[in-house]
Amino acid sequence: MKIKRILVSQPKPTTPKSPYFDLADKNNLKIDFRPFIQVEAVPSKEFRKQKVNILDHTAVIFTSRTAIDHFFRICEDTRITVPDTMKYFCISEATAFYLQKYIVYRKRKIFHSTGKFPDLVDVLKKHKDETFLVPLSDIHKQEIPTLLNKNKLKYSKAILYRTVSSDLSDLKEIDYDILVFFSPSGIASLLQNFPDFDQKETKIASFGPATAKAVKEAGLRLDIQAPMPQAPSMAMALEQYIKKYNKSKK
Repeated sequence: MKIKRILVSQPKPTTPKSPYFDLADKNNLKIDFRPFIQVEAVPSKEFRKQKVNILDHTAVIFTSRTAIDHFFRICEDTRITVPDTMKYFCISEATAFYLQKYIVYRKRKIFHSTGKFPDLVDVLKKHKDETFLVPLSDIHKQEIPTLLNKNKLKYSKAILYRTVSSDLSDLKEIDYDILVFFSPSGIASLLQNFPDFDQKETKIASFGPATAKAVKEAGLRLDIQAPMPQAPSMAMALEQYIKKYNKSKK
């Protein structure tokens, strides 16, 4: 049987130029999108128990747009006015621009990196006198505290949101040729929603080493992995695999 149906465990792209739409058109595929995880706000009452005082910090490190949303939400909920002197250090230029939703961009001290946390740490090291606040999810990359500690930067973590499994009960069963995952949380959601999931001929694709590890630790077979030198994106990895697989089924 050729590969015809794919489920991508992310929201449907909002732009018509998504590589997934091109992939579907060129290979006569049906690609469905369904987030396997969702973000849940940590309430202000719970945040206060962390005993993190936002105003004790002179700078904020943002690793995502979600972190920005929840930082300003918690400030509003706890009636904190963020001073104009607060500095913002963002993982990427796109994340930095997203700050315009909450602050007058040109009047603030905003720094950004290339999209990689180690590169952002190089920027932070030039501002060693700052006391940094890092808004995070309960599930976050361990390299964040590891690199901050390694470089002796003063910081506090604030858990402002949680990553939880989506309710997928309406799917009834996972009847797809390929399932595509982007985080260990997605794998956890699959097993939580479908405890009797039997992979059989279903192919599993994963993005990033942590997701690949989660697939294997769950006792599942990993068929497609990205990024790889020959396939830096998930769409490219899928296309290469599907062309080779479908050709063998002629």
